[in-house]
Amino acid sequence: MTRLPPSASVAEAAGGDRLFAPAAARNLDALCDLLADHAPPTGRALEIASGTGQHVLGFARRLPGLTWHPSDIDTARRASINAYAAEAALPNIASPLPLDATSPGWAGEYGPFDLIMLANLLHLIPTEATQCLITEAAAALAPSGKLILYGPFKRAGQTTSPGDTRFDAELRAADPMIGYKDNLDMARWLSDAGLSPIDEVAMPANNLAFIAGNPSP
Repeated sequence: MTRLPPSASVAEAAGGDRLFAPAAARNLDALCDLLADHAPPTGRALEIASGTGQHVLGFARRLPGLTWHPSDIDTARRASINAYAAEAALPNIASPLPLDATSPGWAGEYGPFDLIMLANLLHLIPTEATQCLITEAAAALAPSGKLILYGPFKRAGQTTSPGDTRFDAELRAADPMIGYKDNLDMARWLSDAGLSPIDEVAMPANNLAFIAGNPSP
């Protein structure tokens, strides 16, 4: 099991089953803007590793034409997703899936999706798990579907700020198999999974988003 430093995944109790992650609150508006620019207007959307549920709540409000399927491997976080969804009473949030997106074979069980969204996971899992996730996500996309991956990444082998250098070092000290992935590797892995075109979008706080399409008609 991957060991993480305390700074990697912070969630606080927020009443009932709800959890609150300050980082999710900080980047929600930027992610909603990204989705508004790149997501399909209608269809089925999967959020991988939904965490507390704050993101999917915001996504469902901003993009009401999509039916959102949150997911998480952690039972406490699925309970938090359910609590947020019940309170909001939005008609376009489905029950959270107990999906481990780093396991082979899930695409055939849960797909197809017109959009797959993932935020802030890839630096917390090993390279092999990242490649499996990308391969399965590509297979789970509907024709002309889109995959959006967001988080902190190296650029051509280098971190871009002292804070990113420090955080990457903390991750690798906790588990040498994890840490920031490189943007050049990401582009290659997405291409190897049969996705194109592949766009790289600069995001606030030195983060990146990769937008990749399923070219199948």
